[in-house]
This record gives sequence, C-alpha cells and structure tokens, in this order.
Amino acid sequence: MSSQVRLKLLPRARCLFDEPVQVKVAGLRSRQVVTVRARATDERGVEFRSSATYRADGSGEIHLDRDPSLSGSYVGVEPMGLLWSLKADTLHKYFYKNKALHPHVVKFSVHEEEEKEEEGRMLAEVTNERFLIGEGVSRVPVKEGNVQGVLFTPPGEGPFPAVLDLCTFMSEKRACLLANKGFVVLALAVYTDKPDNVQPMHLDHFKEAVDFLQQQTKVGSKGVGIVSRSKGGDIALSLAAFVPGVEAVVWINGCSAIVGAPLYYKNRQILSPLPFDFDKVIRTESGASIIKYGLEDPKAKENKGTVVPVEQAKGRFLFVASGDDLNWDSKGYMEEMVERLKRHGKRNFESVYYPRAGHLLEPPYGPFCPSALHGLIRFPVLWGGDPQVHVAAEVDLWKKIQEFLRNNLSCDDTQTKAKL
Repeated sequence: MSSQVRLKLLPRARCLFDEPVQVKVAGLRSRQVVTVRARATDERGVEFRSSATYRADGSGEIHLDRDPSLSGSYVGVEPMGLLWSLKADTLHKYFYKNKALHPHVVKFSVHEEEEKEEEGRMLAEVTNERFLIGEGVSRVPVKEGNVQGVLFTPPGEGPFPAVLDLCTFMSEKRACLLANKGFVVLALAVYTDKPDNVQPMHLDHFKEAVDFLQQQTKVGSKGVGIVSRSKGGDIALSLAAFVPGVEAVVWINGCSAIVGAPLYYKNRQILSPLPFDFDKVIRTESGASIIKYGLEDPKAKENKGTVVPVEQAKGRFLFVASGDDLNWDSKGYMEEMVERLKRHGKRNFESVYYPRAGHLLEPPYGPFCPSALHGLIRFPVLWGGDPQVHVAAEVDLWKKIQEFLRNNLSCDDTQTKAKL
C-alpha cells in the first residue's frame, strides 16, 4: 500500500446501518485514475463486491459525494454507490443481514488503475462497521404463548410508542433500526415454519403480539403501530380491520387481499386466500421469473371473500407502492384500497408511489437486490426496480415511515406510570 494515499470515511468509520458516510481519497497524483472497491460478506458466507473508477482532481483528491464514477458498478455521482451496488458473483443472491448484534462490515479500498482483468495494486484500505443496534438499545428474544420474536427497547424511561414489525421471514434489521429512533419494536415473522408446512393462519396469534406490546412498561402510545411489506401487508391490514388497538399501519408493496392461506379469527375463517395461477408466471433468460401476474384480481366478484375490509379500521394507513414491483401489482392493490376507503367516506390514509422502484423496499444503504430465491415458491424471482431510483426511494421512505409513526402514535406519561 502507498503510505501517502489516504482513504477516509466521514464523519467516522463506525456508524449505524442507516447512516450515510462520505468516502474521500487524498494523496493521489493530480488527475490520477484509480478504482475504489468495496466488499462485504453476508450472514450466509456469501461475498458481495462493488467497484467504481474515478479520476482525482488537480489536488489529487476524490470525493464520492462530488465526483462522478466513470465506469464500474455504477456511473455518475453516487455518494453511497459502493454500498448499494454490492453484489455476489452468482446471480439471484440476496444479502442476508438480519441479525442485530453483528455489524455490517464493509472493506473499502483504493487501487491503481486496473490493466486487463487484473486488480490494480492496493494503495489504501479502511473498514466501515455499520451497526444495526444502537448504544443502549436492549434486545430480548420473546417466546410467550404464540408470540415468537425479538423485542427491541430504546434506552431511557420512555414513554415510547410501540411498533410491531411484521416480516415475511424473520429479520431483526428494520425493527432494531426503528428502536434506535425511539420506538419499542417487536420483530415478528409471518412464517416461522418451513414454507412447505404452511397451515391456515390465525389472526389471534398476531393479536397476542399486539397485546404483548401494549403491556410493556416503557410503552406509552395508546395503540400499536405496524410496519409491513409483502405478505406481512395483508396480515397488517387484517389486524387494523379486526383487532382493536392498531392505530397506524405502514403497508409496503403488499396485497389488498389475503394471499397464500386462509385467515382464521376466533375459531372461524374470516377470509379466503386469493388464488394464484402458476401458468401466468413469466420465465426470463436470467433464470428468474416474473410472478406479478400470477395472482388473480381481488376486484373480481368471485374473489370478494379474499379482500381485507380496510374500511372497518379505526387507525390510519400509510400505503406505499412501487411502480416496477415485479412480485405483484402493489400499485393496483393500493389504488383499490384508496378507492374503497373514499367510497366509505374515509380519509384515514396517506399514499406514496415510487414509479421506478421495485418490490424490496428496505432500510437504506443495503445492497440493491434485483432478483433472488423466493422464500415461499422456492424458485428465483425478479423483484424489479431501477437501482439508482430504488435506493433513493429507500432513503425517502425511511424518513416517511418514522414521521408517520411518530405523528400517529402519541405517548401519554400517565399511561406509562399506571403500568409501573
């Protein structure tokens, strides 16, 4: 490595997962062309890499928030491009970073301009530790009745608003990042068993999670908020429609009807699953499929019994849909719910539409995932999204989620004191 070349991450090399960093290189020759690289390994041991070629300014410096990438994993000015463009050598790999206690470790390095297929000599290197769990946040595994999840609680006495994070499959990432912002959050998976063993779903089990959150001593909100995406979305809608105490629901790229299995509540079936037609799956050359057109239309008369009656909900909704969602027609489902709520004289919703984003809207600055193995149907699918537009949507949405939950989950000190 060159002793004169310096690679800096500002304001510091250790930060939270959802915090941006400024990447700066100094000590290069005037107008020198170099390659800046990043690499990280996920929880399954898969290595992801990215690279971009830059030309230094007259002072021998490169600022990623100012200077355009000339070629590589992305082009143009992308301050966090090396993070979101990380990808594996093999297709259809999702970056698994779901456990809160271990940071997302990224190695940044600067290399001399590469010749042919060879990686140029390394000039400088620095490690970025991106923590999911903030200082003082507690993480407690929960196994109580039918509630199996992980509870994250911010430091301090509170009172704090309560949020149920409904993941399709277990992930602690979004929950603990929200806890860092001052929410008591229970991460709960919709599917805890193997997909092959999916049984009818019982809304009562998810109601237990709502009740569990309301009983926490540091919780001060009069009701519970829910954050959901994909399959978690129709469960979140159902909780809002049938279960008291749900005050705010964030629905991201979900369905307006029940998907996958019938839904039961209080020992009776309340909703049937929307049928799926595998003949409408579109295979692509990459080996991944587009499944967007497989679900039948929830507005069809014969599917009336699958649609969640959101008009019954007392709380507020934040509907979020992506125009390039290739998993399902989230925009159409959002429009159907908005139309129905208006028809019932309801104005208890906000809607956000990202025309060129894909299905997997996540907390910002993780690797963009265009395709991966689907957890339920067990073959690779395309998620959609223009990478640069999608990751910008993630930054915007992350702020909107926090604002929505804060605005709609008011805390009362007297409620908290009564629990102690």
